[in-house]
Amino acid sequence: MNDNPSDARAAASAYERAGVSIDAGHRAVELMKSAVARTHNGNVLGGIGGFGGLFRAAFGDMADPVLVASTDGVGTKTKVAVKVGRVGGLGADIVNHCVNDILVQGARPLFFLDYVAMGKLDPEAVAEVVTGAANACEALGVALLGGETAEMPGVYVPGELDIVGTIVGVVDRPKLIDGRRIEVGDAVIALPSSGLHTNGFSLARLALDPLDWNEARADLNGQTLADVLPVPHRSYLPAFNALEGAGVDVRGMAHITGGGLVDNPPRVFPQGIGMEVDTASWTVPPVFELIVREAGVERQEAFRALNMGVGFLFIVPAAQREQALDALRAAGENPWVIGRMVDRPQGQSVSFTHGLTPLAVSAGAGSAG
Repeated sequence: MNDNPSDARAAASAYERAGVSIDAGHRAVELMKSAVARTHNGNVLGGIGGFGGLFRAAFGDMADPVLVASTDGVGTKTKVAVKVGRVGGLGADIVNHCVNDILVQGARPLFFLDYVAMGKLDPEAVAEVVTGAANACEALGVALLGGETAEMPGVYVPGELDIVGTIVGVVDRPKLIDGRRIEVGDAVIALPSSGLHTNGFSLARLALDPLDWNEARADLNGQTLADVLPVPHRSYLPAFNALEGAGVDVRGMAHITGGGLVDNPPRVFPQGIGMEVDTASWTVPPVFELIVREAGVERQEAFRALNMGVGFLFIVPAAQREQALDALRAAGENPWVIGRMVDRPQGQSVSFTHGLTPLAVSAGAGSAG
């Protein structure tokens, strides 16, 4: 160990010359500390700054608690957020995306961890992202247990960033929702997305980059692309809570992310059962129509690359359809019946109709990732 102050200053200076600022990292932590602390509850042991986050495994009266974990990123939405100067929404994006992923199996989130990386650390930008994540965690009762801020010159494009999140939740095994009980005739209820969420931005950028993002557009109801594209991913946990509180038997769920309505729902279907979707049951939001038009993509591809205004699906018994709709509306949601479960014809898991006219969009067994 070298205790010579001048040597220490020289070493620090060398690290700065290599493009990494330790002081900037400390400043970022200071800026986000209070927001993170607000998410901590009685199960969080210790504070910010430890080598690992501590969370007490107390699951109340669960008979057989099962931990459910997921990790994900927000893809090239980061480039959109940087372009319009609204990086704070990325924190909510990644928290809500991860929470929705484990919600599909009926899990309640316990704690979240984030990873934010940049080529040159901008403490204010990092703090804005993590504060956004902390606010989303606080709203859902999730502890932001820890994270990592990385400065990686030469790896990331200057001025841009990457963000990844990991969520851990729990579900009592008797209440695990895995789709096994889905039956032919079950109703499929949809909830709207708040926008593109965290998928399809590579296609969106290809289509929309040539346009003026600050222009108020008639085909976006007077909004600008800079207003519409960064809108954060929303959480569907409160909607599930409303259904559970109303005694609705939720037999399956699907989070509509990459792969859209084509690849995501089949991940929870039992063998031999598929889903019929009526595309006349909702109006595709204008931003999706703009992307489809400007990119010149076939509608089949659009339903796979984009959520097309559909964020989440609940599969419930047909006899409880109205009960489920009422419960969701009472919770402030705008649900609609998007389709029903059917015998799977010729190996197709998802078939699309528009009224009585079949569309040439179908899926096979679905994606596992």
